[in-house]
Amino acid sequence: MSVTLAAIFGAAAGAVALMGIIFFLSWFCLYRNRSVSRTSETGSSEPSVQPGRNVGIELSIREARRFQMEELSLATKNFSDKNLIGEGKFGEVYKGLLQDGMLVAIKKRPGAPTQEFIDEVCFLASIQHRNLVTLLGYCQENNLQFLIYEYIPNGSVSIHLYGPSQVSRQKLEFKHRLSIALGAAKGLAHLHSLSPRVVHKDFKTANVLVDEDFIAKVADAGLRNFLGRTDVAGPSSQVTADEIFLASEVKEFRRFSEKSDVYSFGVFLLELVSGREASSSLSPDSSQDLVELMIKCMGKER
Repeated sequence: MSVTLAAIFGAAAGAVALMGIIFFLSWFCLYRNRSVSRTSETGSSEPSVQPGRNVGIELSIREARRFQMEELSLATKNFSDKNLIGEGKFGEVYKGLLQDGMLVAIKKRPGAPTQEFIDEVCFLASIQHRNLVTLLGYCQENNLQFLIYEYIPNGSVSIHLYGPSQVSRQKLEFKHRLSIALGAAKGLAHLHSLSPRVVHKDFKTANVLVDEDFIAKVADAGLRNFLGRTDVAGPSSQVTADEIFLASEVKEFRRFSEKSDVYSFGVFLLELVSGREASSSLSPDSSQDLVELMIKCMGKER
């Protein structure tokens, strides 16, 4: 075994205990939130729920803001390349500045207008939580569909962990990682506590954003609902990196559930603790990734 590989193996083994601590704290927070959600919003300990009904926070559906294409074009300088900040499963993502001074992230894709799109937006826009990125509204014009979110200035956790900037990597101290783990757990727990429950379906490190104070905000909750079974992500060189967050039942049968979100959360914690992409190979001559190594280490601990 090479010195580099031995160092990685040792670090991963040591990370098991650290990861266990973070995992325990995160999921203690998750189930504490779920317990709180079983009371009414007025604080009563006797929620008015019919027997046999799914217990959770009743989501009051509200109308999402309908944006005009003209104001989105103005906000992004006619969708300038300088305002293009990324591309994901839904499409291109632009940074925009609205006339009222609010910064937003605008997702854009080709698509004919449908009522189903509006209904889904209104449902997701009704979900409000400190640790979730807020969906503000939508636009459907000129055979284009847009989703407008609040803008989170500090980027995704993945950029801070293994992005190209060494400076950003140095900012992510242990206290930040712990805070991010707890915040992400709270956001995911809130989704699972709703009635009907919301499964994220695409939880990964790139979908956990951080603000100026490194408060975690889970992004793209329910975004897969806008994608058909034949829809695929845009051009990407990280297909394997995305797939490693998916539980086996999702890969084989497309069965998304709270449990599949939990699996994805575990892979997220692994990246958060190790600072490495879970899909990365341990060495140039090895096909074993970080997830496989962690499973191997945990097996030895038993």
